[in-house]
Amino acid sequence: MADQNDLESQLDAIRQEATQAIAQSDSLDQLEQLRVKYMGKKGPIPQVLGGMGKLDPAERPKIGARANEVKEAIQLELDRKKTDLQKAAIEAQLAAETIDVTMPGVGRPQGRLHPLNSTIDQVLDIFVGLGYTVAEGPEMETDYYNFEALNFLPDHPARDMQDTLYLPDGNLLRTHTSPVQIRYMEANDPPIRVAVPGKTYRRDTVDATHSAVFHQIEILAVDEGLTFTDLKGTIKVFLQELFGEVEIRFRPSFFPFTEPSAEVDVKWKGRWLEILGCGMVDPNVLKAVGYDPEVYTGFAAGFGVERLAMVLHQIDDIRRLYNSDLRFLKQF
Repeated sequence: MADQNDLESQLDAIRQEATQAIAQSDSLDQLEQLRVKYMGKKGPIPQVLGGMGKLDPAERPKIGARANEVKEAIQLELDRKKTDLQKAAIEAQLAAETIDVTMPGVGRPQGRLHPLNSTIDQVLDIFVGLGYTVAEGPEMETDYYNFEALNFLPDHPARDMQDTLYLPDGNLLRTHTSPVQIRYMEANDPPIRVAVPGKTYRRDTVDATHSAVFHQIEILAVDEGLTFTDLKGTIKVFLQELFGEVEIRFRPSFFPFTEPSAEVDVKWKGRWLEILGCGMVDPNVLKAVGYDPEVYTGFAAGFGVERLAMVLHQIDDIRRLYNSDLRFLKQF
């Protein structure tokens, strides 16, 4: 017959061994291995209970009850240790992820507006303040909108292949933003006041002051009774908003789509600089869009954004605007 005291001693030894192993475990994975080891069907407790068959039948319930006490005690230690390990893991994670809000943040370089974009924004802000609407149009144009509707004669030099970039399908890359004026007038009845920014293209040799791709801004106003005096007043207000109190002069010039026409200069840093071209809208242009030139008159003006930006920021070479050199762009 098996000895009851011997089985109880084995159970006590298992409990002591399990308690010590659980206390020394330092991870949830290790704790799970101990649970399987001591609480599983192949663990030491079932092996001890296997010897109950040799006990006196009256002693077996006592050993069974003692075995259950050991299992409950081991399970209690497992649960308590699991709670402690989980709490420690959470505290470690919180400590690792804690953000000290008093520490200075990681600096990120702030983006800046490109000098061309800032110049366009500055100009449009002025004209929007004068009541103008901003309009845009396609960069690929037809001969009609780029030339014919703007009163360019068939033999005008600007139609020459050396100036205009023609496409295989007969269209072209617009040489100025004036086609948008035609499109806007076709879609809107007077009175109109519109400012047109955009990219333009010409076959040109790139150097310090020329580029095959450049930006323009044009304005157009059409209403009853507009005169050259209205044009001069508008140009004066615009240039003084842009440059401050400067001397301005108008010189006679020629453009196919305006008559009379003028070039406008400002005295900047002691010398005269040509800034823009302007004039009264030619009656033929008004007729092309269905406006009655006996009722309506209009004026227009246009200028290159690159030239304006170079003057305002004292840039010596137009190519600097396109090189994406951060050392240059960070100055703005």
